[in-house]
Amino acid sequence: MGPDMVCRLVKYLQVVGMFASTYMIVVMTIDRYQAICNPMVTFRRRRARWNIPVCMAWVISLIGGLPQLFIFSMVQVAPGVFDCWAHFIQPWGLKTYVTWTTLVIFVVPIFTVVVCQVRICRAVQINLYIKTHQEGENGVVHPLPSRASSVVGVSKARIKTVKMTVVIVLAYILCWAPFFTVQLWSVWDQNAPTETATFTILMLLASLNSCANPCIYLIFSGQLPKKLMALLCRDSSDPKDSMLEEATMVSSLYLSFRNPPDSR
Repeated sequence: MGPDMVCRLVKYLQVVGMFASTYMIVVMTIDRYQAICNPMVTFRRRRARWNIPVCMAWVISLIGGLPQLFIFSMVQVAPGVFDCWAHFIQPWGLKTYVTWTTLVIFVVPIFTVVVCQVRICRAVQINLYIKTHQEGENGVVHPLPSRASSVVGVSKARIKTVKMTVVIVLAYILCWAPFFTVQLWSVWDQNAPTETATFTILMLLASLNSCANPCIYLIFSGQLPKKLMALLCRDSSDPKDSMLEEATMVSSLYLSFRNPPDSR
């Protein structure tokens, strides 16, 4: 009873991890879409309410992995040898399950993320145009230096945010697209070269995404180069400077969102 339960639990948690990793990226993208495209609505809401999308992502993940508990079980593959095997309804069970997981873990989340990213880029592009146009008009009517510097700072902050989210999405696609491609290939083509090294490497690329995301966050946070230089030079930078820089950027971003384009 114990080994069979462990078999089902491990297979269940494997798929839960896939769901959670995917839908956390979706939640993060939607959160940034709201922050950039609807900043005032996001600011007025209580921060506790934003736990709801995270909870929804976990609920979807926990429910989405439930079929694993019924599909996998301990099977005696040889006298005295047991292994965790899946049982599907023939001949369409395996094809249906792999196609379904591809849709709910890859296709639908990617579509959602791409739509949000396109709208984010569009909003930033429009905002940059308005800010640049406004700055040109203010140049004729004695602009305030603080206002001009605030516009430049906010534009850089938004561009940095968009760049980071785009890189995260691209890393997600590059890691997961080969995995689901070979999965579909293996179930829909009986002659697929499933035993080759290339096939195995493409299957393992999905796990690389969880390793790539922290590296992306470190690179775009600006802390990784500083930490490396501090390690090489044996000199640590003053943490107050970075805290002041982040506080200035956040306050400038909020003040820009508060002011409508036609305000002075």
